Amino acid sequence: MRHSRRPIIGVTGPDCGGAAAWIFTRLAVYLAGGRAVHITPAHRCDIARLEGLIVGGGADVDPKLYGRELLHITEARRPAQAAGPWLLNLVLFPLTWLIRKFAAATARPGPRHGGRDPLRDALEMRLIHAAVLRRLPILGICRGCQLINVHFGGSLYQSLKGFYVEDPEVRTILPRKRIIVPPETKLAKVLGRHPRRVNALHRQAIAQLGRGLRVAARDRNSIVQAIEHEALPFVLGVQWHPEYLPQMREQRAIFCALVRHARAAAHVEPAAGKNYVPAPL
Repeated sequence: MRHSRRPIIGVTGPDCGGAAAWIFTRLAVYLAGGRAVHITPAHRCDIARLEGLIVGGGADVDPKLYGRELLHITEARRPAQAAGPWLLNLVLFPLTWLIRKFAAATARPGPRHGGRDPLRDALEMRLIHAAVLRRLPILGICRGCQLINVHFGGSLYQSLKGFYVEDPEVRTILPRKRIIVPPETKLAKVLGRHPRRVNALHRQAIAQLGRGLRVAARDRNSIVQAIEHEALPFVLGVQWHPEYLPQMREQRAIFCALVRHARAAAHVEPAAGKNYVPAPL
């Protein structure tokens, strides 16, 4: 395959909505030295073109994929979080908020399946499977992190009600949630070893870890906030949204690491990982 100066990174999303996430992720990939290609169920891309894959956030993963029945859970509406004290946050927060609101207001309504997107589930599961076989670097963001775990045979908590004891639940695009990254993880080499603050928009989380995965970060309530594959070169999932934190060097470093591995992956022949057993599709 011809290798371009800027590695081609596939970025998945829904057919309807998700414009803000795509804009910010595309920018993050560009700043990291890559070129992003948008992939949705209606606009697919040959995996052979890609040198890396980002599985974006969005609708809940269908619980049938991890052998569970859908729980009908009603969650109370949460008040908006106040902005943090940093000057850059004060500038970026309203801009990010406006872009997300505008994108949501102008998006075409799509098919509803209880908040799920089965066509996207199927597409992304196939892409993850193919990317792993080709040893391409993979970054899962929020829903994408959860889907990576499901692909490797793990399961999810459909609701986090009752989990927040040490710290209150935080749902905001600002870096208000505290996480702890174990020093022995690959993620620690990217973010650093000290406790970090990230944003949080998720309402589900990882329950049982998939095969070959390990926890790369938790919050103070012991909820998994990041996972990584122990054997494959770069398979990382984060529950937060680093694309909405361009003002933070360590969050930009996640995309830089992905692009760096994408350059290396362009010269590797397709093959299954040494200790990887593909999950059935």
